[in-house]
Amino acid sequence: MNIFKQFYKSLYSPKDIAQFHLQGIGKTILFVFCLTLLSILPVIFYFSSALINGMDAIQDSVKTDLPSFIIENGEMKTDLDVPKIINKDDFTIIFDSTGTVDEEELSNSDNTIALLKNDAYIISGGQSQSISYSMLNDLTLTNENLQELLATIDSSLVIIIPIVVVIIFIVTAGFKFFEISILAIFGLLFKKLLDVNIQYRHTWRLAAYSVTLPTIFFAIMDSIKTVVPNGALLHWFVALMMLFLTIKEIPREEKK
Repeated sequence: MNIFKQFYKSLYSPKDIAQFHLQGIGKTILFVFCLTLLSILPVIFYFSSALINGMDAIQDSVKTDLPSFIIENGEMKTDLDVPKIINKDDFTIIFDSTGTVDEEELSNSDNTIALLKNDAYIISGGQSQSISYSMLNDLTLTNENLQELLATIDSSLVIIIPIVVVIIFIVTAGFKFFEISILAIFGLLFKKLLDVNIQYRHTWRLAAYSVTLPTIFFAIMDSIKTVVPNGALLHWFVALMMLFLTIKEIPREEKK
């Protein structure tokens, strides 16, 4: 069965998934990478769009809306007494040199660029990327310098975005393999309860396909920007149920 049919069957059929426990590990690993790529497509789309649109918005704001400031010794300084919030179309720019805005408050933000006292943040699609001013070392940054820097970054987005996408993919794939490995341990418990003669390498393969349904479901929710209450618990519950039903489909007399 090719990988596309496996993907389709894994969405609803524990009986078909059960047949995959004897296939080569290489094909299973390839499936996990493909599943990971599908799961991050909404994040990549929204993050890339936000980065491109946000770069245009912040360049305009630096020229027209932001007060004079200076970033030196890892800290931004201005004459503002309160944070300044600028709304540009569907994008929000938060400018705060007072330390009032806490980075934890930004977790609920969407399509936001925040220039805070010690760090800058880009938030989009549930993903947050931060840059510490301390990375500037001894470099001093002002409005004029920032305009030049933003122009350089804007012209380099064609390189920056693919690099960020690769990083997101690697990190997400790492978490996905970790999730599958933990799920496979539960598979050993299920195989004892169901008296099925399989080993960890088999439960790992089955776990890789059992996470397909919850992974795709939450990818769809991300694509329509819908937050699912207790999403993590729901994800694990569905994956565990799929794995249990899959192992249940393996005949008890099945050998290694």
